[in-house]
Amino acid sequence: MEKLDFLPQEKVIWGRQVLSDAMESLGRYGIEKPIVFSVEPLNGIRRASVEPYVMDAVGEFLDLPPHVPDFAVRLGLQACEASGARSIIALGGGSVLDAAKAVSHFHQVKHGSFLPVVALPTTLSGSEFSHYFGVTETLSSVKFKRSYAVRDTAPKLVVIDPELVRGTPRALLLSSAIKGIDHAVEGMRLVGADHPHAILAASGVRRFLDVLNRWPAEIATEEALDADIISLDDLLQLQLAAWQSYFFPASVVYGLSHRIGHILGGTFGVPHSLTSCITLAPVISACAAFYGEKLRIFNDAASGVEAATLLSGDVQTTVKRLGLPSRLREVAFDRGSLSNVRDLLIENYPKEVADLGEDAEQKLASLLEELW
Repeated sequence: MEKLDFLPQEKVIWGRQVLSDAMESLGRYGIEKPIVFSVEPLNGIRRASVEPYVMDAVGEFLDLPPHVPDFAVRLGLQACEASGARSIIALGGGSVLDAAKAVSHFHQVKHGSFLPVVALPTTLSGSEFSHYFGVTETLSSVKFKRSYAVRDTAPKLVVIDPELVRGTPRALLLSSAIKGIDHAVEGMRLVGADHPHAILAASGVRRFLDVLNRWPAEIATEEALDADIISLDDLLQLQLAAWQSYFFPASVVYGLSHRIGHILGGTFGVPHSLTSCITLAPVISACAAFYGEKLRIFNDAASGVEAATLLSGDVQTTVKRLGLPSRLREVAFDRGSLSNVRDLLIENYPKEVADLGEDAEQKLASLLEELW
């Protein structure tokens, strides 16, 4: 039996030069007295395109480190309480968006009501469309990124405008696109090839690869725009690809690439967007038998095994051509910590490890060595 679950996300606005108008109209969507969650590198766009158009904003909270540490969530909640905020505008990438969702959740735990979230995403991972978020627990001897799925934290309003991503650092922007492809592929884990996720995910991956395969090597996004190598429409296509790849997050459960990424990021500090650049292609190959024929939707291959091989190769080729890291040693990860990664995966994500098939724990050890 297939099923389709929906989230309480009320509106998505997309297009060029829609950001300022959307900010002026927040009251129309029931957004009142918002606090802006963001980070200092985004001060320029926050001050130019967000704050001047939000008349009843009550302040900002900018102390949001990567991987959403629990202490930042506590401080964010305190900032909301002190300012009297009734909603959150989240301007940033996955960590900022996850922090906003986490604060909304813990506001409900403490006060009985969620804080509506407005998402202004500056990366391509797609967190703005989901109810998933992770919080890194820092008080124990080993840090661990705890995953949550809370339906009412899904952003009430999402605004997609290429102006939001044109200033994102090149490596962050492009690696988050690979994270978006990861959502498309691993979203197939427990759904069939005729599921709506599958149909949109296939379109999203094609859209991603079409733009990424034309992306210039090395130069920054702004330089590429100035030289007419890429366009704002290309950036918008990447944003729409991220949406298609993550269109039905309440209906899918993600797999081993995501879980390895959570451990690498939350426990060992590997930048979250880079983890899929390292994990996705090898995991596709390692779990080909588990996915069976379903991966054919991405390339119309003759068999599931061939589809996995082609898809893994496409991802690996794209990662390398863009100059992104494809091995853990390229991000200075200590090879001696692989056994710790293995143990945390077996302890916390046994179902995803089982996707490797017979002798899964031994295959996991071999896979992690391949990632290094």
